[in-house]
Amino acid sequence: MTTVDPMSLMDDAPIHLEVTESRAARRARLSTGGLLVALGAVLALLAFGARGDAAFALSDAFATVPLPTIVVPGMATALMCGFLTAIVGAGFLSGKLTGSLRTWAAVVAGFAVAFGFIAWAGSGSAFPFPVANQLSGTIVLATPLVFGALAGVLCENAGVVNVSIEGEFLVAAFTAATVGSITGSLVAALIAAMAAGVAMAALLALFSIKYLVDQVVLGVVLNLLASGITGFLFDQLIQPNSATLNAAPQLPRVAIPGLSAIPLLGPALFNQSPLVYLAVLAVVVVALLLYRTRWGLRVRSVGEHPEAADTVGINVRRTRWMAVLVGGLFAGLGGAYFTIGSTGGFIKDITVGNGFIALAAVIMGRWHPVRAAFMALFFGFVTQLASQLQSLNAPMPSQFLLMLPYLATIVAVAGLIGRSRGPKADGVPYTK
Repeated sequence: MTTVDPMSLMDDAPIHLEVTESRAARRARLSTGGLLVALGAVLALLAFGARGDAAFALSDAFATVPLPTIVVPGMATALMCGFLTAIVGAGFLSGKLTGSLRTWAAVVAGFAVAFGFIAWAGSGSAFPFPVANQLSGTIVLATPLVFGALAGVLCENAGVVNVSIEGEFLVAAFTAATVGSITGSLVAALIAAMAAGVAMAALLALFSIKYLVDQVVLGVVLNLLASGITGFLFDQLIQPNSATLNAAPQLPRVAIPGLSAIPLLGPALFNQSPLVYLAVLAVVVVALLLYRTRWGLRVRSVGEHPEAADTVGINVRRTRWMAVLVGGLFAGLGGAYFTIGSTGGFIKDITVGNGFIALAAVIMGRWHPVRAAFMALFFGFVTQLASQLQSLNAPMPSQFLLMLPYLATIVAVAGLIGRSRGPKADGVPYTK
């Protein structure tokens, strides 16, 4: 009988490691690939309806350093972008794209869809597509969404579903406009807006954490409460005295020396309201808090497994209270942007559903602050794009342009994101 030394087999036989794809990852990959192939096909079909060349103006009429206007053939550009998007989608379906290559391929496909769609919509137009305005408008529209998304990320990582971001926005916007009008102080208006956001968050925490009310129903009720109170006060108090109670000062633009002079990107990124810079800083701070501090670890533990967190001495209810209140502070800043950050005045339901879009950004960003911020930028980009295309007389109904941002959000959530799992105890009340 011949014996084989196991060590010799280990020395001679090569070791092969095989990575097994999970069911959820496979589903997400296939849904993303299928969506990209479909978008590529639609874009290729639209290309045959192009009306001529498309122009892209890289700078506006007031730019200190004028940049050239780029002219591209509408049909060929849309057709090429459609084919490129479909090829990337096929790569997703085949499973050949992995790791960072998959991420960059998705970025390329997203750029191709946007560029090809704009080239088709703007083809034959007498006016060029204003790229600088598109970038600047994207930042402006995304800023309150970033604050709202951070509020949702903090709450839901702690296990509290925050459907009341819209209500927190609305009350904070009303408070900022009123206090700013009375005092004439932007600092006082910002502090009052943050306090209003925290007050609304306290109501969410009180009824969801202490009294164990269904969090989704509670969020809807708080939104209705905010809409009703602000609407009543506006009709009875603010509108009759609009000259003194609805004329708050506006936050000025702050240009960063040197960076604001960069052509194209400078005015859009580095000549903005202080709240824009604060939103960027807030994303970094929340990411560090959640993933680099003991407090963030506790927040995520009570959102994932509160029973286990309780057994090691973490006060689950207190930790959830803190996360919800800090989230309310960020929502207050987002609400302030609708009044003192833009027009200075308040109108009824001025937030027009942006709180729900911020909540969608949380889900699209998979409950991560940085990814949620990028999803807020995505929605801001699509919203600004719909506005720009109206001025170009795009060959599509105006009603479609109005619903384009919401349609894009639905497509992104259903196709690109697929099924995603949030914190395990998200929305589950904790009782000892």
